[in-house]
Amino acid sequence: MPALLSINNHHYRRAGSDGAFLDHDRLFRARGWSGAVFAMRHSDNLPSPWEAYFVDEIEMSRPTPLHVRAVQAAKVLYSFEARRRLRDLLGRFRPDVTHVHSIYHHISPAILPILSGLGTPVVLTAHDYKLACPAYKMFSRGEVCERCQSGALRPLLRRRCIHGSTLASSLVAAETALHRALGSYRRHVDRIVCPSRFMVDKLIEWGWPPERLVHLRNFVDLTRWPAAPGAGGHLLYHGRLAPEKGLETLVRAATAARSPLRIVGSGVMEAPLRRLADELDAPVVFVGHQPEAAIPAEIRAARAVVTPSEWYENASLACLEAMACAKPVIATRIGGNPEIVTDGETGWLIAPGDANALAERLAAVMAEPDHRLRAIGLAGRAFVARWHGPDDYFEATTALYRSLGARV
Repeated sequence: MPALLSINNHHYRRAGSDGAFLDHDRLFRARGWSGAVFAMRHSDNLPSPWEAYFVDEIEMSRPTPLHVRAVQAAKVLYSFEARRRLRDLLGRFRPDVTHVHSIYHHISPAILPILSGLGTPVVLTAHDYKLACPAYKMFSRGEVCERCQSGALRPLLRRRCIHGSTLASSLVAAETALHRALGSYRRHVDRIVCPSRFMVDKLIEWGWPPERLVHLRNFVDLTRWPAAPGAGGHLLYHGRLAPEKGLETLVRAATAARSPLRIVGSGVMEAPLRRLADELDAPVVFVGHQPEAAIPAEIRAARAVVTPSEWYENASLACLEAMACAKPVIATRIGGNPEIVTDGETGWLIAPGDANALAERLAAVMAEPDHRLRAIGLAGRAFVARWHGPDDYFEATTALYRSLGARV
């Protein structure tokens, strides 16, 4: 049987990209492939027979002793530990193809030469903009930012794009310069999978050759996201609580509209958002991080799902999963969102960062007749079934592997 090695920083659903990695591995094993995974150790990880090979946890935002931070910083630049542990794993498992997801800042691209040296294809899915933007978001100080497009790293340092920290931004600048010089991505990755056409176009704008890029849509297994077209009594956001996700705008809009809102997830914005909600007396309930298995029930109980991102959202799994559950989506007209949400048909699109427009839409959705919301939700589920199903994804991805010489 064909053998697939899947690599990602996290072996639990911390963000949508981690969900895509887990779903990809799960899908191929269900279709008869043998599989191994390589990731970082973490207390929230899902069980894996390969966890003995995982690298030690790196969490630069957590307070740690200075000597530990120094060791972690060195691994961010170039992880000899990841190279050693990967070699150990490869002594037990030889892949026909390796599929890499998010590895920077934790596992590190230091592993890529080892993978390409196997003589089998290496494919990477671009879940964000790290291949172009050193800070990976194209978002800085509350706005979309493309100041590093020329290749210069000065804007990254001047604007302190990583956590507002000079030290962290300097570390990422050094990491970027090193791996550009080594050609870690350009020399050792055969194809870049882009889940949105927007991502394809943006990477080309930033200098990636079109022939290295492949557009493959994210998939959603409808059997894991059963439909619940009935309208609930509140709105839902689920995902990372991060600055680029537009959550301050959402809390202000929910307050203005007096629309009940549940926020499921955790992240650096949780404490500031709780303070803002208290100050505004917002009708918001913070649920915190929930395991992957709990998310479908959260979606099914909602009236609609809101994804108010203010960065170039790539191919939002939060949107796709909501639509799979037959729930309308309120999303911002930015990045790949318009490729998923059709305004007035499967949900609604609004301008990013506009609290007034978002408040109007939240109020309108709360007042929308239930039968109308059900119709929009079912249209969204039909869209997911047509364009984002697992069968098409498996066939297209397998064809990509085969075109690169994999024996699959």
